[in-house]
Amino acid sequence: MPLLLSGQRFRQDLEAAGCLAIHTPLEGGAETRLLRRLRASGYRTQLISVRGLGDPEVFLFQLHGIRPPHLGHQNVGRNGALGEVQQVIPQVNELLNKKDPIVLWLIEGQVLSRSELLSLNDICKRDSRIKIVVEMGGARSLRWQPMNELINQ
Repeated sequence: MPLLLSGQRFRQDLEAAGCLAIHTPLEGGAETRLLRRLRASGYRTQLISVRGLGDPEVFLFQLHGIRPPHLGHQNVGRNGALGEVQQVIPQVNELLNKKDPIVLWLIEGQVLSRSELLSLNDICKRDSRIKIVVEMGGARSLRWQPMNELINQ
């Protein structure tokens, strides 16, 4: 239980690796404690679901277009069956304006491919302010490992 009281070892591992894969107990609670400890130590945090993420680099840092889901019968004369492309601002844009370190906590990370995990790992290597934690599924106890180790298994 000392891990959940301070979160110091988790923070040190996150700072050393840059990108961590974490397995949390399914009953929850451990991840919110770690997030609170990270905020208390000066990090700004943002929770993002990775479902529908697409290219992580574009989704997080560049202006990109999305198409809304098809909601049934639509006028074929206007943009066909594809729908209009809507421009979406980058998710991390406003967090990068300040000099504080950032932690992106990505939930449902088990749906990401190996190339998407590599892309997330490269983001952390390029910018030392950005740290990424990817929830890779459930476990009986809280455990984490550097993303490099998970990718190279």
